Amino acid sequence: MKTIIIPVDFSKQSEFALQSGAILAKKHNAKLYVLHMLELSDSIISQSDTENKNSMLFLLALAKKKFEPFLEKDYLEGVDFEVMIKKYKVYNEVDIVSKEVNADLIIMGSKGLTVQDGIFAGSNAEKMVRNSSTPVLIVKTEPKNFDLKNVVYATSLEPESISAYKKAVDLFSSLGSKLHPVYVNRPNNGFLSSREFNEKVKAFASVGGATKVEFIAGHTVEDGLIQYAEETNADLIAVSTHARKGLNHFLKGSISEDLANHSKLPIMTFKL
Repeated sequence: MKTIIIPVDFSKQSEFALQSGAILAKKHNAKLYVLHMLELSDSIISQSDTENKNSMLFLLALAKKKFEPFLEKDYLEGVDFEVMIKKYKVYNEVDIVSKEVNADLIIMGSKGLTVQDGIFAGSNAEKMVRNSSTPVLIVKTEPKNFDLKNVVYATSLEPESISAYKKAVDLFSSLGSKLHPVYVNRPNNGFLSSREFNEKVKAFASVGGATKVEFIAGHTVEDGLIQYAEETNADLIAVSTHARKGLNHFLKGSISEDLANHSKLPIMTFKL
């Protein structure tokens, strides 16, 4: 864990993300890139008239001014961080920035679905989750006693999910976290018998997957994961995502987005 990106819009949610990043940076001697997007339209950027240039300069100056009090936090003392200001929407450009700085993790706040403005509204958090090739950690509350010792990881046990699983293993190993792979067995959607489950675990392990996977029941994947996480006092729930399909075969639909919007725990996503 060397580099972490924190997209911010100066809201309370982005403060939660910044504080979470500071905690991880101190533990793992990582550098933070505090990233703000001006969210300018393509038309403004492409036009070179004086009015548009003045608008861009005004927004840039305003962002720099907002950064001053935003970064005056005790928890940032001793943390190596750099401010970055970009032109476009967060979910369009943050992945490019992530590749430029070789980021290990992106941390962003989310308001869930109750507020639909700003980059931390549910819709934009979902776009970030879907489009980022870098793992995304989503937090919605102040990181009191923030620790990632025990992580619940939802797995489909399908071979196509191996790459995401290995990314998760590498990242959580670097964080010193204990990973608990979990399969949620649903009564009306891909129900497996105990024998079928054991066979899938063996096949998954044969291509580099986990050899031990918890077999739990739930009416939905979200319900099963949240209940299991509560029962085991987990610190975080991790899932794999797909940019076009939403999620892999096991996690069809918008499970990662639903978890990010409804779970009280932080959610981390890994792109397939």
